[in-house]
Amino acid sequence: MPQGNSTSKGSRWDQHGREHIVRVQRTGVQRTIRCDTCGWRRGAQFLPWLKAEEHLAEAHQATIDPAADRQPSR
Repeated sequence: MPQGNSTSKGSRWDQHGREHIVRVQRTGVQRTIRCDTCGWRRGAQFLPWLKAEEHLAEAHQATIDPAADRQPSR
């Protein structure tokens, strides 16, 4: 059974308010992570989003999740 291609996007902000975006492209079982900010690329078969978040934190000090601001408070 053929598997399709898909790309998903995630972002984090640094302490200066700049947004940094990574994309994970899936082609079959293969996943490739790409950083829009610096062009960094890496293949990742397992846990691609964990590796993407590590890159953003280490290379860009981008750790603020913009989605956290949109969640309703309890």
